Amino acid sequence: MRVAGELGLSYLTVFAFSSENWSRPRSEINDLMGLLRLFIRRDLAELHENGVRIRVIGRRDDLEPEILNLLNEAEQLTLRNRGTNLTIAFNYGGRDEMVRAMQRIAEQVASGELLPSEIDASHVEGALDTACLPDPELIIRTSGEQRLSNFLLWQAAYSEFVFVPCYWPDFTREHFLTALDAFGQRDRRFGGLTAQAVAN
Repeated sequence: MRVAGELGLSYLTVFAFSSENWSRPRSEINDLMGLLRLFIRRDLAELHENGVRIRVIGRRDDLEPEILNLLNEAEQLTLRNRGTNLTIAFNYGGRDEMVRAMQRIAEQVASGELLPSEIDASHVEGALDTACLPDPELIIRTSGEQRLSNFLLWQAAYSEFVFVPCYWPDFTREHFLTALDAFGQRDRRFGGLTAQAVAN
């Protein structure tokens, strides 16, 4: 987050806890929840002082009240900040997000607000947790795995990927800068031709 701020990046999203992580051993879940509490107590004030705005995406209706209150506190405290937008994916899964988006759209159709024939990509995007946020340009996957792991499935349609062999706790400033450098060398076509091909 500090590096993102130094570089003037407008948006940063981190995958903090997936909706599938609840199947992990209870001791591991408790450790992860402890990290969340530590983040709120230790880092939130610094982020707020630096103008970071925090948004949380993911399912909230089944969270324990204490955890929900912590997430709400982070969002409310930083609501009017105009610095880097930090999105925290917590209790998040891409498929679950899409199911909930379809349910929202279905409710609009059922109430007569929307005709099925009127549904387009903008309606889907507007019903996602990330409505009003831009799609990620770069996704950095740590741990050496080369898969999305149910992260931002709709939004990642044209994202660039960088796979880093280290685990997240070992991810350093140098890893981040190297990934950004690799991204800067990509030819982003969004389904079209390369700039060179267009010129020819």
